[in-house]
Amino acid sequence: MSSQRVVLVTGGNRGIGHAIAERFVRDGYRVAVTARSGEGPEGTLTVRADVTDAASLDAAFTEVEQQLGPVEIVVANAGITKDTLLLRMSEDDFDSVVATNLGGTFRVVKRASKGMLRARFGRVILISSVVGLYGSAGQVNYSASKSALVGFARSLTRELGGRGITANVVAPGFIETDMTAELPEETQKQYKANIPAGRFATADEVAGVVTWLAGDDAAYISGAVIPVDGGLGMGH
Repeated sequence: MSSQRVVLVTGGNRGIGHAIAERFVRDGYRVAVTARSGEGPEGTLTVRADVTDAASLDAAFTEVEQQLGPVEIVVANAGITKDTLLLRMSEDDFDSVVATNLGGTFRVVKRASKGMLRARFGRVILISSVVGLYGSAGQVNYSASKSALVGFARSLTRELGGRGITANVVAPGFIETDMTAELPEETQKQYKANIPAGRFATADEVAGVVTWLAGDDAAYISGAVIPVDGGLGMGH
């Protein structure tokens, strides 16, 4: 049964990653999460890993493989922001965001693909963002790292599509998380005015799309970008 499959969600200790892991547990999958600190939801195996460090990821994958089995579904969700306008953005502001959001995805997916190739089955789901294609002032680093995931998934599809492996991108808009809760009330109102749905998403609305992509109904979908943004980024 597909729901017995092993899932690894990076950055599964909070926000969208936590909701995704929770949803997979609810659907009966065997779920592990990586976290630098904190724990994943109840029913998950939490392993320590830093996605910018290939050795720590390798150790985390080995632990998951020993305890749950080979990872069949990987959700690359771990990400950071260091927002500031381009002229104020330091080299480190740029490099560290790209190293985590894009480099981290590369390291995680490369390690996961070994087991997927052996099994001739795999689901690679990359968590991008509406700003990857819509753009956002003050987020040149973040936006670039998130739009890069589209080319990543599409190239991966061309490489591994014949081996029962799909690679897709989910692009959430504004979600009710700790990160958006910190925004000033006035800013939140402005954002909502631009969203046709008139509200932020719940993290569970993103999680539902991710679990659907992981399931049998999405076996023939690969290289797709699925926006979960209430219509904010239409046409991108």
